[in-house]
Amino acid sequence: MRLDKFLKVSRVIKRRTLAKEVCDGGHVQVNNRAAKAGLEVKPGDKVEINFGSRKLSFKILEVKETVPVKEAASLYEIIE
Repeated sequence: MRLDKFLKVSRVIKRRTLAKEVCDGGHVQVNNRAAKAGLEVKPGDKVEINFGSRKLSFKILEVKETVPVKEAASLYEIIE
């Protein structure tokens, strides 16, 4: 699954267009490498997002095309 779509499905970022802008702006790293929106992610990948002064790190546990809002947080595990 594309990184921008995963960020939207998992509700880490609410809109896919915003997720694409964040990725292409250089604010996202996957496995310690800069990541573009089209990067294919898989379970086990470590994602880091810089939101200005805040940083979010998480590990992808599962990849699904769609998921109910209540189950969205089960797709990843927060590291920091």
